[in-house]
Amino acid sequence: MVGSAREESGKPVLDGLYQQLLRRGVHYFLPSSNLEIVGQVAEWTPQIVFQAVSNGSLSFDWLGTRYALTNHKEFSDHQQKMVRSIAKFLSTRHELLFNRDVAAQNMPIFGGLTEDRYVSTFLDGRVFDDAVSVATLPDRVSEAIEVLRISALSSYEDKRISTGALLFGAWPDACHSVPSQPADALPYSSDLTAIHSFHRICDGLRTIALVDEKGFMVELVDVQEWAQPFSALELPVPSARRYRTHSQATLCGGHICLVLTPNGEIKIFGEGVQLFNFFDGRWHLTDSVSKYEAWEAAIGRKELAARLFSAGLNLAEHRRGGMFVVLEDARHARQIVSALDLLETGRRKRASAKNRLHYLLQKTRATDLSSAVLESIAQIDGSVVLDLDSRLLAFGAILRHRQQVDEDEEIGEGGRTAAAIGASQFGNVLMVSEGGQLSFYQKGHCVWTL
Repeated sequence: MVGSAREESGKPVLDGLYQQLLRRGVHYFLPSSNLEIVGQVAEWTPQIVFQAVSNGSLSFDWLGTRYALTNHKEFSDHQQKMVRSIAKFLSTRHELLFNRDVAAQNMPIFGGLTEDRYVSTFLDGRVFDDAVSVATLPDRVSEAIEVLRISALSSYEDKRISTGALLFGAWPDACHSVPSQPADALPYSSDLTAIHSFHRICDGLRTIALVDEKGFMVELVDVQEWAQPFSALELPVPSARRYRTHSQATLCGGHICLVLTPNGEIKIFGEGVQLFNFFDGRWHLTDSVSKYEAWEAAIGRKELAARLFSAGLNLAEHRRGGMFVVLEDARHARQIVSALDLLETGRRKRASAKNRLHYLLQKTRATDLSSAVLESIAQIDGSVVLDLDSRLLAFGAILRHRQQVDEDEEIGEGGRTAAAIGASQFGNVLMVSEGGQLSFYQKGHCVWTL
C-alpha cells in the first residue's frame, strides 16, 4: 500500500515531466508548430487519440490531457505519424516506470539520444508497442544509427567513410526470401566499427549490410541487384541519382535502408522515399512526399516538375549551389534578367564571353535536355530561368532584386536567397544551397526546405 501511495503521489509530477518531453519532441521535429494544453480528459489514455478537427490543426488526447497542435499549414500524413511516434515511445517508457517486472531488463530504453528513439518508433513501431515488445524485440534502427554515427567520426586514407545497412522488413516481399542466419553472425551494433575491414566491404553506395529481424548482420548486398525487381516501378517522389536504388530497395516488404553518405550525412529510406536525414547535428523529418506534391502542384507540369526536382537533389548531393526559376509568364523575364542574359538576345548585342555560348541552347526546352546538361548549366554562377512550357529563357543569369549584386560577383548564400525571394514574386523558385539543402520559394516566401 505504501509503495502504491508513493507511485500515485509522484504521478502528477511524472505526467508533467512527460508533457514537457512531448512538447520538446514535437518542436524538435516540427519546429514551426505550436503545441498547447487545452484541458484535461476523463479517460487516461497511454496511446495518443486524435480528435476530429476541420481547420487543419490537430487535437489529441494523451495521458489524461488534451492537446492542440497548430501550424501555418495543414499537417501532412508523415507529420501526424511523427507526433504519434513521439507519444508512442514516451508512453512505453512511462509504462516501464510502473512495471517492475520488466523495467530492469529494459534500461537501454532510457539511454542514448531520445531523438534516435523517436526516429526508430516512426520506422519500426512494433518495438515500442508495450513493455513486453521492448523486452523481446531488438531496436535495430537505433543500433544502426549508432553504427553510422560512430563511422562518421572515422576516416580511411584521409577520406570520410560511407557505409549503410538494409533492415529486412516484416511485410511480404515476393522478390526476396527471409535471410538465413549464419552460425557466426554478429549483431549489427557499434562493436562492428572496431573491425578494420567493416567499412571497406560495405560502402553504403554500392554494397550494404543486410540485417535480419533479430538484428544480426547476415549478408552483404549489392544495392542495385537488390532493387532490380522494383526498377520498373515508379517512385512516389523523384530521387537523387546516387540514391535512386536505395529508394527502390524499400518499395516493398517494409525494408528500411540507412546510409552514411560521403558528406557525413545520415539518410534513411523507407516506403520508396527518403524519410529522415541527420544533417547539421540534428534529425530532420524529410516529408518529401507532401513537399514534392506542393512543388508539382505549383508547376502544374509533371515532367518539368520532376526534372527540376531531380536536378536540384543531384546538385544538393554534390554540394553544388544553383537556382531554377519557373516564370508564370515568360514576358516577366525582362523584369528580373538583363537583356544580355536572355537567350533570345541577338548575337550582335551579346558582350560577354559567357553570353557568346548562348547559341548552344537557344530554342531549347529543359525537358528535352539530358539531366547532365541541365545540371551543368545550373552550376554556372547565376540562375536558370524558364517558363511553364519548359522553354529555356536564360542560364547563368544574375537576377535583379532589391539587394543589387555585381554581375561579376559570385552569388553567395545570402545573395542567392535574396535573389530567390525576389524572383519568386514572378513564379516558382527551386534554390540549391552549397550546404546541401533544397528550398522552394513562392510569392516571396520559403514554402519548404528539404
